[in-house]
Amino acid sequence: MIRLTRLNGRVFVLNAEHIKTIEETPDTTITLVNGEQFMVKEDLIVVVRRAIEYTRSVRTFRVE
Repeated sequence: MIRLTRLNGRVFVLNAEHIKTIEETPDTTITLVNGEQFMVKEDLIVVVRRAIEYTRSVRTFRVE
């Protein structure tokens, strides 16, 4: 899950595993695999980095 900000300033959490595309036109628009779209304040590269960080944290093997 990644934390993002809608254009109206409201913060929400999005399941990064459902992202299909991310575009800057000029606002950042995220399209999910089900076709739902979100416009967010964060730049495209910020969304990509957060999605990568989330994926790494979920898929990292830890021995405890």
